[in-house]
Amino acid sequence: MFAYIIRRFLLVIPTLFGIMVTNFFVIQIVPGGPVEQLIAQISGTAVEATARFSGRGEGGSGGVEKREGAPGSSSTAASKYRGARGLDPSFIKEIEKMYGMDKPIHIRFFDMMANYITFDFGKSFFQDRKVIDLVLDKMPVSISLGIWTTILVYTISIPLGIAKAVRDGTKFDLATSGVITVGYAIPSYLFAILLIVVLAGGRYLNWFPLRGLVSENWNEFSIFGKIVDYFWHMALPTFAMVISGFAGLALLTKNFFIDQINMQYVMTARAKGLTERRVLYGHVFRNAMLLVISGLPGAFISILFTGSLLMEVIFSLDGLGLLGYEAAINRDYPVMFASLYFFSLLGLVMGIVGDLMYVVIDPRIDFEARKV
Repeated sequence: MFAYIIRRFLLVIPTLFGIMVTNFFVIQIVPGGPVEQLIAQISGTAVEATARFSGRGEGGSGGVEKREGAPGSSSTAASKYRGARGLDPSFIKEIEKMYGMDKPIHIRFFDMMANYITFDFGKSFFQDRKVIDLVLDKMPVSISLGIWTTILVYTISIPLGIAKAVRDGTKFDLATSGVITVGYAIPSYLFAILLIVVLAGGRYLNWFPLRGLVSENWNEFSIFGKIVDYFWHMALPTFAMVISGFAGLALLTKNFFIDQINMQYVMTARAKGLTERRVLYGHVFRNAMLLVISGLPGAFISILFTGSLLMEVIFSLDGLGLLGYEAAINRDYPVMFASLYFFSLLGLVMGIVGDLMYVVIDPRIDFEARKV
């Protein structure tokens, strides 16, 4: 098992490198990079440009001041960017240098990767803060949504799926199938809006707060008060995400259990006189839960980094999903690529954790015989 883990970790390196190479070079050919973003903001506004970018530069370099060329002038540097007509070519080059775009593309990539190996993600282009500080500031929101949603989804779905499998075809199965169908049919963001309208002062009741992870005067509360306030703020966004997440897992659990219940070894166990509870939880559970529980790390990553964006926007929660979205819109390359690197690395490691959970659930599984 140890050799398998080592091989999987070694495979993380080329896989992560391939992900970064592909995304880096794709992003470079997409129009609207940081240089164009800045040119669009300062074009024709010399006073604002000088005030905004005075003293700003990379690594303590001097500020960028806007200088306009003669009307209708053109150059190789300016012609590469939309909206650059009429700007002094040397001004364009200073912007490129400030953002590191004056270097060849392959040099920029390898410089970036060399820094990322030591988790040096640089500074944001547009927020003038270190990327790692931005990520750490947003992490509590996304971690909170991811952890509580994952716990509740699995806590609800697994017992419900088992109960539906045992009572397949009964009134309970039909009634819960209706609830699951509703969960499938209603998107999480639509359900979130409904919760706000009904419970967060939108039109009817005002029982829950509309924004933020905690109250503004959170530090003034007692320890118990802080805990209550935290869960009070987390209730609606977590509930909205759970509704859309539990339906699929409940059906998956039910189908796995039904498949295992009809196996020959279950009939043999019953013939030996074992109780139904012993057959269900002593034999069926381990085999049926193999794929369900082993997928827990991947489900957590999915909820943490992809499923929370709309919830963060709707409930005004400043988390990682919103940070990544804004970085993509603004072409904030350090935040974009640092997020991609960190989350890809975490996802690959969680894949290994998922494999290890197979062994935890069923020790008969031996990965040493596999070739990876």
